[in-house]
Amino acid sequence: MQPLRSIPLALLLSLLPPLVAHAQVDINHADAKMLAESLTGIGLVKAEAIVAYRDSHGPFLHIEDLAAVNGIGEHAIEANREAIIIVVESPLPRRGRYPSKDP
Repeated sequence: MQPLRSIPLALLLSLLPPLVAHAQVDINHADAKMLAESLTGIGLVKAEAIVAYRDSHGPFLHIEDLAAVNGIGEHAIEANREAIIIVVESPLPRRGRYPSKDP
């Protein structure tokens, strides 16, 4: 009877890797370590290249813009399409957006 108790636990644990693989990462704000941990087929070297490109050229506007990074091809983009999100900050300041009506 003991082995039967471990079956539900083994089944539950077998479902965890796919759940972790679907975590999303913002490629405009994540550091290289986070990118490497979150994206399939992207190690630390490629993740550092993504960050360096972003620092030099500004934020990514589209997922396909990753293809401009040396070492990132269409296959890597497609493999991670569901995991990548893009957040581009608004050019407007958060405070003081609207002029004061006081003279």
